[in-house]
Amino acid sequence: MATKLEITLTRSLIGTKPNQRKVAEALGLRKMHQTVEHQDNAAIRGMIDKVAHLVTLKEI
Repeated sequence: MATKLEITLTRSLIGTKPNQRKVAEALGLRKMHQTVEHQDNAAIRGMIDKVAHLVTLKEI
């Protein structure tokens, strides 16, 4: 299992449900093609599962 995750917002938040927008913002994703790094843990993995169709994930 990787120690860090690189998460990139690849699809727009326009038209998504409010809870999905909040999850994306909580991950630190506010603009298209913005990339953030987070530690690999269960909480972050759960958040990624909620918005999996909007983001791409790369394990570092």
